[in-house]
Amino acid sequence: MFRGIALVFLGACSFGVLSTFVKLAYKEGFNLGEVTGTQVFFGLIILWTLVLLRKLLGGKSNSTSFKEKLKLVAMGTSTGLVSIFYYKCVQTVPASIAILLLMQFTWMSLLLDAIIKRKLPSLTQVLMVVLVLLGTALAGRLFAGTVPDFDLTGIAFGLLAAVSYTFFLMINGSAGNNLHPTTKSALILTGACVLVFSIFPPQFLVSGALFNGLFKWGLVLALFGTVIPPLFYAYGIPKTGLGLSAILSAAELPVAVLMSSLILHEEVWAMQWIGVALILTAIALSNISSLGQKKKKRAAAVAA
Repeated sequence: MFRGIALVFLGACSFGVLSTFVKLAYKEGFNLGEVTGTQVFFGLIILWTLVLLRKLLGGKSNSTSFKEKLKLVAMGTSTGLVSIFYYKCVQTVPASIAILLLMQFTWMSLLLDAIIKRKLPSLTQVLMVVLVLLGTALAGRLFAGTVPDFDLTGIAFGLLAAVSYTFFLMINGSAGNNLHPTTKSALILTGACVLVFSIFPPQFLVSGALFNGLFKWGLVLALFGTVIPPLFYAYGIPKTGLGLSAILSAAELPVAVLMSSLILHEEVWAMQWIGVALILTAIALSNISSLGQKKKKRAAAVAA
């Protein structure tokens, strides 16, 4: 159990540092296509290398249909969109604000789930949405007396990243659950790579940018964005359960805000930390309530 908690927590922290590294890559003159392209390119090489090593070392590999594999590749396009929209947002919006926009997937997921199931959200879920929105307003300095001068296009891309991430979460559990985590992650990233390279042809492979500093950022972003999180989540979530994992995953929010303050020297107000705390509280309350409902259902089933 402790190992599972540690893996999910570290996976979330890994996601949290991404926006800071992307900002640093932009400061060195690299563009969106180069940053996103190298992340998926190096991530793809690392994951498929791990798949090959497992096979050579005699690791067990569950078979699945070609249709199922194709479904995973198609599903990977949503992760590609998350990277493109999120990193575009980071270009013009402070990293501490970009992560807040991405975290809006929390209430978007509830809304989409309610639409699909045609069922009104519970009072706890409504309270969570209110807390998330209030926390976002505080963290975004909307109550600071003056309207923050944030780029509206950047904010729009941040919200599009949240929408894309919402759809990824909704479909992620519907395919490839019998596959080894490395294989599933590699197939998903293959789809992301196809999408990214369709929008941003990999000119970095011939332009010389890799040998002018891009190599290190591509490798770092691949490790922290496309290798560590999915693998740690794949191993950790089955041990901790979805409810606790969702709470632990919220660690990416304070990590991103802290990194933006310490490394990028972005100004983070006390009001913003209160907003972050509200969002984390909302996520915790929602998942604690969900866990309680599941326990009641199990108890009722046993009693029956």
